[in-house]
Amino acid sequence: MANNRTLAAANAIVMIGVQGLYDTPRRLQGFAADNVTTVDPVTNAETSMGIDGRLSAGFVHNPIQQTITLQADSESVDMFEFWTSSQRQRRETYWAFGSILLRATGKRYVMNRGVLTAASLIPAINKTLQPRQFTLMWQDVTPGPA
Repeated sequence: MANNRTLAAANAIVMIGVQGLYDTPRRLQGFAADNVTTVDPVTNAETSMGIDGRLSAGFVHNPIQQTITLQADSESVDMFEFWTSSQRQRRETYWAFGSILLRATGKRYVMNRGVLTAASLIPAINKTLQPRQFTLMWQDVTPGPA
């Protein structure tokens, strides 16, 4: 069976919705040149080595951290700025949901019960405005076919 997968990221689609702000998910656009999004590795086991050298382990739940990187002129920045200012004004968090479609690999990842935990409030002002990062924590991310 031939492997038709590629490494192309240009056709990736990232959708994010925020309950109470953007109930219909919005397609993010205007990603940084070398980074669309990263999802940090998740530790799902805790281990302990006994004095006798026997390893014990148990499953643990941990949140999944995702960082989205957008060009300073991306219209999707407006969504994150509104989300951030709404949280600050209400002093409450808003719950998010979303998905990532990777056509290159034929996979879709569905994110559930997320919160915006960090936001670059203004771009770094260098020779040109620099990309901005937004960090979300998800309860779970589920892989599946596209």
